[in-house]
Amino acid sequence: MSDTTLGLLRHGQTDWNINLRLQGTADIPMNEVGIAQVELAAEHLANQNWDLVISSPLGRAKHSAEIVANRLGVTEVLIEPLLLERSFGIGEGLEYSEWHEKFGKLDEIPGAESASQVIERARALLDQMVERFRGKRILAVSHGALIRFVLSEVTAGAVPPPGERLQNASLHVLTHQEHWNLSSWAPEPLGSKAFE
Repeated sequence: MSDTTLGLLRHGQTDWNINLRLQGTADIPMNEVGIAQVELAAEHLANQNWDLVISSPLGRAKHSAEIVANRLGVTEVLIEPLLLERSFGIGEGLEYSEWHEKFGKLDEIPGAESASQVIERARALLDQMVERFRGKRILAVSHGALIRFVLSEVTAGAVPPPGERLQNASLHVLTHQEHWNLSSWAPEPLGSKAFE
């Protein structure tokens, strides 16, 4: 039986990404740079074979997924709630210095999804990909925090390294045969100079 492959693509840049504001589940759209990032990523993804495209329900991820799906010739983007970004409660919209001064840690923000809750969601996502799409190549468009948790779960905390930021339009690939393994990860935007 062929491997199940899961590509995790972070959505394109938003204005809140530039300002290092906590986005979480706030539905902030991509900016022009973000759209261009995803269009460039889509050109690189067109050289690969992906069976389906799935996306977080949030607009910045759906828009990214639609751009990629169109370039790949995939007619439908499936919405997967498990790909939703981590909720940061009342911290959403605050810049790093603001929420850090007020709350200290992300888990301390009132209404925020706890790290343990996101870990459980990451595990559920991985399980569901094998159950629903065994043997397929799935391209999933999601968000920085959620992707970090999925990568950490698969690599027992080794990837990404502490302090390493997964940039917008970066792609990370996992494969599953008997268990999930990290095939590739690259924190730079797909198609950026780092890939030339």
